[in-house]
Amino acid sequence: MELASKYNPADVEGKWYQYWLEHKLFSSKPDGREPYTIVIPPPNVTGVLHMGHMLNNTIQDILVRRARMEGKNACWVPGTDHASIATEAKVVNRLAAQGIKKTDLTRDEFLKHAWEWTDEHGGIILKQLRKLGASCDWDRTAFTMDEKRSESVLKVFVDLYNKGLIYRGVRMVNWDPKALTALSDEEVVYKEEHGKLYYLRYKIEGEDGYAVVATTRPETIMGDTAMCINPNDPKNQHLKGKKVIVPLVNRVIPVIEDDYVDIEFGTGCLKVTPAHDVNDYMLGEKYNLPSIDIFNDNGTLSEAAGMYVGQDRFDVRKQIEKDLEAAGLLEKTEAYTNKVGYSERTNVVIEPKLSMQWFLKMEHFAAMALPPVMDDELKFYPPKYKNTYRHWMENIKDWCISRQLWWGHRIPAYFLPEGGYVVATTDEEALELAKEKTGNNALTMADLRQDEDCLDTWFSSWLWPISLFDGINNPGNEEIKYYYPTSDLVTGPDIIFFWVARMIMAGYEYEGKMPFKNVYFTGIVRDKQGRKMSKSLGNSPDPLELIDKYGADGVRMGMMLAAPAGNDILFDEALCEQGRNFCNKIWNAFRLIKGWENGEGKVAIPADAHLAVQWFDQRLDAAMVEVADLFSKYRLSEALMLVYKLFWDEFSSWLLEIVKPAYGQPVNGFIYGMVLGSFEKLLSMLHPFMPFITEELWQQLRERKPGDSLMVTPMEKPLEVNEAFLKDFETAKEIISSVRAIRLQKNIAMKEQLDLQVVGSHPVEAMNPVITKMCNLSSITVVDIKAAGAATFMVGTTEFAVPLDNMIDVEAEIARMEAELKHKEGFLQGVMKKLSNEKFVNNAPAAVLEMERKKQADAESIISSLKESIAALKKA
Repeated sequence: MELASKYNPADVEGKWYQYWLEHKLFSSKPDGREPYTIVIPPPNVTGVLHMGHMLNNTIQDILVRRARMEGKNACWVPGTDHASIATEAKVVNRLAAQGIKKTDLTRDEFLKHAWEWTDEHGGIILKQLRKLGASCDWDRTAFTMDEKRSESVLKVFVDLYNKGLIYRGVRMVNWDPKALTALSDEEVVYKEEHGKLYYLRYKIEGEDGYAVVATTRPETIMGDTAMCINPNDPKNQHLKGKKVIVPLVNRVIPVIEDDYVDIEFGTGCLKVTPAHDVNDYMLGEKYNLPSIDIFNDNGTLSEAAGMYVGQDRFDVRKQIEKDLEAAGLLEKTEAYTNKVGYSERTNVVIEPKLSMQWFLKMEHFAAMALPPVMDDELKFYPPKYKNTYRHWMENIKDWCISRQLWWGHRIPAYFLPEGGYVVATTDEEALELAKEKTGNNALTMADLRQDEDCLDTWFSSWLWPISLFDGINNPGNEEIKYYYPTSDLVTGPDIIFFWVARMIMAGYEYEGKMPFKNVYFTGIVRDKQGRKMSKSLGNSPDPLELIDKYGADGVRMGMMLAAPAGNDILFDEALCEQGRNFCNKIWNAFRLIKGWENGEGKVAIPADAHLAVQWFDQRLDAAMVEVADLFSKYRLSEALMLVYKLFWDEFSSWLLEIVKPAYGQPVNGFIYGMVLGSFEKLLSMLHPFMPFITEELWQQLRERKPGDSLMVTPMEKPLEVNEAFLKDFETAKEIISSVRAIRLQKNIAMKEQLDLQVVGSHPVEAMNPVITKMCNLSSITVVDIKAAGAATFMVGTTEFAVPLDNMIDVEAEIARMEAELKHKEGFLQGVMKKLSNEKFVNNAPAAVLEMERKKQADAESIISSLKESIAALKKA
């Protein structure tokens, strides 16, 4: 095949992805090999590919492709999440645009629209992942609301209910007035807000005085059922046993005492609104206070408020301030900053609200799921997230698992005609249980009413590593036994509680073991100014446009160069450009090699090339060991950087330079084979990071059979490395670089042959053929005294000299050296000044002193060498 002069990703990527699919190279079935399993963090069906997905899935693909090449049976399971709140909101908006309200539809009619939306949008993101090169086993694609997953969710709900871990009750929950549903604590985001503190006057019953209360929410006074003071507060002793009158509302409420009240805050008087504040709710329970819910579900004031009915809560806040002022019941307001809870999904202020909900008791799960992470049986990378995890587990609250939505898994609870309920996975089971419970055999399904609520989305995704292998419906089946626990989970630290912790809990509850062995936390993708990428800021590039511009390999490399584990990624498009340039470098290196004529047995092996191919072979083995170590620590960016430098600096700049034949000459057959072998190993090391270009060139490298692919070709095992030989070659490279620097400094062309003198003994004589070729030397001689006026340099403790004879302008060289001498003497003076300062010497750390003394010794050595060289040139 004729190799194009320039690498064009568009010609390569689609072709090889199709080839991998046709030959089923991504698919996995249980066999005798060691399994390597990753389950995809399922993206929302509403979503399209964004930079966070790009990063996360690139990392997963790198891990999966490497595992495949290590001979493991790699299985990467893709899927999507039904995303209750987000999807329902999208469907409601779409219907609204058509003039249809959700409330005008029956549940079944609404769900028909929701499934239509899902069928239309659900697969978009997975198709986009193919462009990235994601090597998922697409035949296994799952959806959190498909039949198997839905059946699993209902079974788990019934099981946990029967174990006494799920209960139903009226509790204070976080209410989202826009989505009209309860949220769990983890779905609330706290933002700092600049608001006001309102000081309200509550008249003391039967007296002239007032008790003053400071509150940030004057609109809730219609729900006040008590005032509370701290019994130890000297300034409020006169209120003990009294009653006060709620301003504007004129309702008489008792003054209660509890040391929960902070004496220092505001006036030390607290208004108690049990229906609208978590702490007030606890006080209400403790003192048996009535609870008045003054809000409708949509955040407007209800009939129970008795005033401002039907108005929005924030409009009421503005109005009530004016009305209190007019009535002389507002003492003052002052600026106040506090944290306000917002719904993570709809970004509206949440309302604490008493509501009948379903809850899962969490203490039992936390007790199982905390030790394995703290004891490093299940490892976090980076480990700093263990503390975050521990803090949450030790302060865990029961999980509100019900949502007032239609899109999701419907709660399998059925209410009976005379009260009470039964919990069952199917209608038939529910009817049997209902007959048993009521003793009424005449009951029919029409007599039962299923709970309207859905389960929290996370209640299905916490089962993901188990339900993907049908472990709930068919415990102990062949696949769950083989693929579970999965190997690595790659996810963001923002869902450590929502998802990671809960999967660990479900894993121990239903499989008796961890769901994955390692969790790799990616950072957040930010722009180069450090701002989080978002649609609203307009600072997030379209990943597919990036792929069109730089190629998938270029973008993957750009992401990885910026992505140390757990640290935020400062993404810069220039990194993708660097990735594309690297693709071009690899392509051009291959074209160069393929352009050589293979001399087979006609050309003797040059000694320099023989040393070079031996060196690079060893260098590759050393790099393979290092890369394996970095992978074991999940330092993927560093692994990529190492292979990048190995290709760019060592292979291209050294090996190819040394072995390339003279213009028009053939290359020795053995050397040619060794270079191609090294190139193939480099492709193998690069493949997990850059799958497309490496596959293309691997296929071009030699004759392949249909179905052959680099992605399933096992990596070679590294051999023992001769460290002494590698060290000697590095010394030779240093000598070559120093001679080349002299040529540059003295402006001596490469075609002019030089002599090299080694003063004393030669540290790497065996490397002479390489040094001679790369420096264009006529001789390398060992001398006791270097030639007068020679340019010198040190490598280690050996001095080398290049006699310059008539090659330089003596006057100009003396002037250059004298200028350098002056600079060095000035530098030494500065160091000596520091070292003669007693205060500095007595207080500086040992390492700093050591560094200064080394600077002194180096400067003295260079000064002495310069003086010697100047004197020699002047004599000459």
